[in-house]
Amino acid sequence: MRPVTLITGASAGLGVDFARQLGARGHTLVLAARRIDRLRALAAELGNARPVAIDLSEPRAAERLLADLAVHGEHVDWLVNNAGFGLTGRVAEQDGARLRQMIDLNCGALTELAHAVLPGMIERRGGAILNVASTAAFQPGPGMAVYFATKAFVLSFTEALHEEVRPHGIKVSALCPGPTRTEFGDVAGFRGNGLSERLSADSASVVKAGIEGLEKNRAVVIPGAANKLGAQGHRLLPRGALRRIAGSIKL
Repeated sequence: MRPVTLITGASAGLGVDFARQLGARGHTLVLAARRIDRLRALAAELGNARPVAIDLSEPRAAERLLADLAVHGEHVDWLVNNAGFGLTGRVAEQDGARLRQMIDLNCGALTELAHAVLPGMIERRGGAILNVASTAAFQPGPGMAVYFATKAFVLSFTEALHEEVRPHGIKVSALCPGPTRTEFGDVAGFRGNGLSERLSADSASVVKAGIEGLEKNRAVVIPGAANKLGAQGHRLLPRGALRRIAGSIKL
């Protein structure tokens, strides 16, 4: 039977490439995101996909999404927790409601969905969860403090979950990409300093690395040699130096 895969944030960026690559592998897809027009177009392109329009940052949205799956008689074999966004700017200057929305989406919805699908995976003794984190998870991020903190949560949560469910035959990985060519920067408000653009990876290669890492049950997947090296900064540098370097980068 085809595995049923739920992909959040499926209307753009990494989500689209997850859908295309997993669809090509024979997965039956449930595509969740806010923009129904994009989801319908992607589902029509792939043929083996069903779109669900939902804003997972809203209260109880994850619960509603899972109820929709139940109505359609679908159990989740693979979960790709890809939905998320970031914001640039100092914390004191940010919209507090928007910051809370980011925490609710990047951390809350991700946790709720993983929690909800795990009992079925444990019962079936199989399944896979890929949580999209970031190389931002490995250091503090002055100028994007809350976003970096949410990704640190995703990484820590995923590594712990990896160990908890490994005896049940369930694979869990955190995908930690560096700069990637998607719409993320436009939403976050990046000014674009040229350096991150030159270092940016294409979305398809990042997704391929994530899928392959999950299939091998790697707890942490960091695509690209430069990103792997950068993620070791917390081991190579004193915490204070790392903080100052991060704060000097113009976003």
